[in-house]
Amino acid sequence: MVAWEVTRRCPLACRHCRAGACDVAYEGELTTAECVRVIDSLAAFAPPPMIIWTGGEPMARADILDLVRHATAKGIRSVMAPCGMMVTAESLAALKDAGVMACSFSLDGATAATHDAFRGVDGAFGIVTRAMDVAVSGGMPFQVNCAVSQINRDELPAIRDIAIARGAKTLDLFFLVPVGRGRDLRDVSLSAADTEAVLRWAFAMDAQGPIRVRETCAPQAVRIWHSLGKPGARPAGCMGGKAFTFISHAGILQPCGFLDVPSGDLRQHGFDFRRACEASPVFKDLSDPGNYGGSCGTCAFRTECGGCRARAYAATGDYMAAETSCPLSRQD
Repeated sequence: MVAWEVTRRCPLACRHCRAGACDVAYEGELTTAECVRVIDSLAAFAPPPMIIWTGGEPMARADILDLVRHATAKGIRSVMAPCGMMVTAESLAALKDAGVMACSFSLDGATAATHDAFRGVDGAFGIVTRAMDVAVSGGMPFQVNCAVSQINRDELPAIRDIAIARGAKTLDLFFLVPVGRGRDLRDVSLSAADTEAVLRWAFAMDAQGPIRVRETCAPQAVRIWHSLGKPGARPAGCMGGKAFTFISHAGILQPCGFLDVPSGDLRQHGFDFRRACEASPVFKDLSDPGNYGGSCGTCAFRTECGGCRARAYAATGDYMAAETSCPLSRQD
């Protein structure tokens, strides 16, 4: 999968935003022609990766439909993560016609008070729930993403209820990584014990249905999955720089959006995505679990789990260090 921040511009001011995105034009953004070259390079893979069109607000790009259409014509599957403000019946129908297969909408509170405060814009709760209704009416499958922290941990059951009632296919719990504006939220990140408890709740809710409940940025879910007798689908572990790559608005590669370590410049590599990845020392580091430090390097689950490399970097400045949201973690 490739998460592509096609623009950093965004009308929201989310407290946890990894990019610290604002509603302004950003210098250095890839042009339409450059984006087309990136798409062509991705299409050279067999099979080509899925693109997650993200931002910022991906719908803020005037050429977004053209880019999605080109990707679709090249055999690339597309999903999108809009914030909801630009979602209308017409705009969503156009995205669907261009080839977007599904969307994700972020819901970080069960009430307008909690969600709006987290998203930094009054009325954000109404905007995103309306966007979900538009998606249902237009036949666009969607999932609900939720940035989990102490702020909303107690609201998770109610957030799940809203996701079910609004027609979501999946609830994806994103465990807070304190980067970007999220650095100011370090004190409300879940403890290792609380992370474990929420993950166990997520497995129970996933088994209960009627929607999937899964996790992102909590790769220790793999260990818990084993301890619970392997219920349902196996969690992915940390995919950053392995089965997942992030492309910034300026064409800079990262293992994921939360691990803010430049790992290749598409412009410098002639927009050859494969060559840029293969030349990246960061990706080479991440490809060998034997390089992990601390308890992550000796853990029996180091290959399946891998620890969250972004959280390790945020906590220590070393993306190969042991991460901090696992009770087995220690720094040697």
